[in-house]
Amino acid sequence: MTSATPVLRRFTLPDVGEGLTEGEILQWLVAVGDTVTVNQPLCEVETAKAAVELPSPYAGRVVELLSEAGATVEVGAPIITIDTGGASDEPPRGTGGTGLIGETNANGRTAVLVGYGPRSTEATRRPRRSGSAVAARATAAPAAAGEDTPLLATAPDARSKPVRHGGLEVGRQAEAAAVREDAASATAAAPGRRGPRPLAKPPVRRYAKDCGVDLATVRGTGRDGVITRADVDAARAAAEAPVVAPAGTTSAGEQRIPITGVRKHTAAAMVASAFTAPHVTEFLTVDVTRTMALRRRLAERPELAGVPVSPLLLVARAVLLAARRHPMVNSSWDEAAREIVVHGQVHLGIAAATPRGLVVPNIKDAGGLSLAELAGALTELTETARAGRTTPADMTGGTLTITNVGVFGVDTGTPILNPGEAAILAFGAVRERPWVHKGKIRVRQVTQLALSFDHRIIDGELGSRFLADVGALLTDPGVAVAF
Repeated sequence: MTSATPVLRRFTLPDVGEGLTEGEILQWLVAVGDTVTVNQPLCEVETAKAAVELPSPYAGRVVELLSEAGATVEVGAPIITIDTGGASDEPPRGTGGTGLIGETNANGRTAVLVGYGPRSTEATRRPRRSGSAVAARATAAPAAAGEDTPLLATAPDARSKPVRHGGLEVGRQAEAAAVREDAASATAAAPGRRGPRPLAKPPVRRYAKDCGVDLATVRGTGRDGVITRADVDAARAAAEAPVVAPAGTTSAGEQRIPITGVRKHTAAAMVASAFTAPHVTEFLTVDVTRTMALRRRLAERPELAGVPVSPLLLVARAVLLAARRHPMVNSSWDEAAREIVVHGQVHLGIAAATPRGLVVPNIKDAGGLSLAELAGALTELTETARAGRTTPADMTGGTLTITNVGVFGVDTGTPILNPGEAAILAFGAVRERPWVHKGKIRVRQVTQLALSFDHRIIDGELGSRFLADVGALLTDPGVAVAF
């Protein structure tokens, strides 16, 4: 049974990570007047750690969007008002009822927070209203909106996300047509607006934002006029082209990029780390000719078939073996308790450069994995990071980190500690160099390692012994049998 009495509920921005304080609304996936179901994605939010979709905790009609796309909202602040008065008292079809986070419902599905888990809802949309009707609803003041925020039920599956528009699963052409129709209606309802919203996928929107490119100025060359990454690159190149100014004038060629999301978090973390932990960095140049030969042999092993055997994999293995001999390296400083916490497992962080900035996801209990399992975990970690799908949970709890600067052709560097960790190893490019081998100058494959560590926990002797052990394992992988 249904009720015609309006029941207005406000959904506040939840903490989608661990202790996050704010998030930026990348885009709304619903509009005023749309009918939504429980778990239907409402908007896409970028936090300091990841970009996630927020599913609706209510079924009903969207009355008001309380924050615009591009706005940074604090956790706990209301972002949308939904009228649940006309919603059915029965659980939404296909959901199996709502449930508490972590609870298994009657269908055997487990309730989670945001962005992960099985998709279990069907979305519907009310008949499209005229522009004047949309404008009238958008400007109507919500009466006594409730401030309660329930726990969320099972969220959609981020691994198989269909193309959506206003909760309706449609094809690409239909989606583009619907977006243009919505933009035209919104423009008619609000003549002062800039015009129709440019057509672009969420990853392209994030990329354009990171590049400082206004999509309203970009001409889309994709299907149905959709803006592609190449279009953004072309617009960026045109904007960065030298401008010849008239005599007597000054050319303003500066570019301003908002400090938000991952960049903001990374900057704050690096400043806190650099000025909290006393850093010491040591360097070691290593002949890795035998390790590179071992890499070729391992790639032919049947248990590693289909898994990339990279130099980073063998460096990671050497770091894990050396940490087993020197467990204090895998520790952290607890200022509040005035204790050094020596971790029982190595959650190995791998620094990864992404279009959204630097992220450091980690492999849980990496020391307990076989070489094949470690190779698979590294591959999955890097692919997920590059696709922008790394979860907040994957970027917390790290205990020891490797940064592979060699992939950029860089020999070495002085890495800054990941906050809360005691050591980080930089792995440089592997190059052919003249090297004294068995009393003669030979062309060998050589790399440089740089270890930064927290001198409150790791003194010079421990840091040196750990780095020497990593170097010894990469110089002669056979010594691993002694570890």
